[in-house]
Amino acid sequence: MLDHSSAPYLPSAVPMDALSEVLQDFRLSGVSYGRCELQHPWGIGFAEQPLLRFHFVSKGPCWIHTDEFGWQELNDGDLVLLPQGNAHRLASAPDVAGDTLKSCQVTRFGGNVCEMVQDGPGPTSTLFVGSMALGARALHPLISLMPSIIKSRDIAANDPMVGPLLAAMTAEAAQPRMGGATILSRMADLLTARLIRCWVDCTSSSTTGWLAAIRDVHVGRALAAMHRDPGNNWTVESLAGVAGQSRSVFAERFSALLGEGAAHYLTRWRMQLAQEWLGQSGTAVAEVAARLGYESEASFARAFKRTTGTSPGAVRREPSGQTVIEFGL
Repeated sequence: MLDHSSAPYLPSAVPMDALSEVLQDFRLSGVSYGRCELQHPWGIGFAEQPLLRFHFVSKGPCWIHTDEFGWQELNDGDLVLLPQGNAHRLASAPDVAGDTLKSCQVTRFGGNVCEMVQDGPGPTSTLFVGSMALGARALHPLISLMPSIIKSRDIAANDPMVGPLLAAMTAEAAQPRMGGATILSRMADLLTARLIRCWVDCTSSSTTGWLAAIRDVHVGRALAAMHRDPGNNWTVESLAGVAGQSRSVFAERFSALLGEGAAHYLTRWRMQLAQEWLGQSGTAVAEVAARLGYESEASFARAFKRTTGTSPGAVRREPSGQTVIEFGL
């Protein structure tokens, strides 16, 4: 039997596909963003970070460089996502060397919002850049499957709303206005979710794995439920009920898609969350155990040690390595 929690899971009264179930909790969490007006020549390096990055080009010139693809030109109205936060570089031209961030005039508007301006002899590039943590942890397995960089123009034809949203962002970013950064961040939130959905829709169909499971009309519902409420009192029977299948059919289908049983998958997912909470936020072991549905700290510690090979206390004492989000850079 799976671990316990006091709160029963109540599925939505209106049936919903599993990807929508996952995406409806998608929010920019711990977000930092900045509006940039940079005159050529300029170049900015972005170090690798465990956060999703996005860059919106309201007006070029702008080029992006990654180790995987080299230099690529970005057009006016382009939005690029780097789901895994890979190291990269933006510049007004591929031959611009150095990092001009230190020469920018930075105006802070409170929190992690800023405007960056750099004067120069050439044309002005207007950008909206940001870093975002994922408020919905259910997205993390999906993000890990995505390519290192996604450009809106590559998949915009598959969603008729992407074009108008990009046009609206272009208009909003064209000149600084009161509340503009906040409005742009909301647009980026929506665009990111739609681009992720477009990527899923456009990706060639897989027969096994997490993406195939989340697309499965039955297993996907159970998978989304586990990710949305990992501390619930899940049993194979209750998950089969969410999936709308018998226990035996659900268990067989889940294992066929994901290569492991639902109980083992849920335990691994809980321990992944536990490592994040213990290591990055320093949450107390007892609190993590309760949030993940364990009846005692001792039972949680045993499961954690069995799954990860170390103790919860050891992870909590380690340096967190948590990324400080500052000005979208």
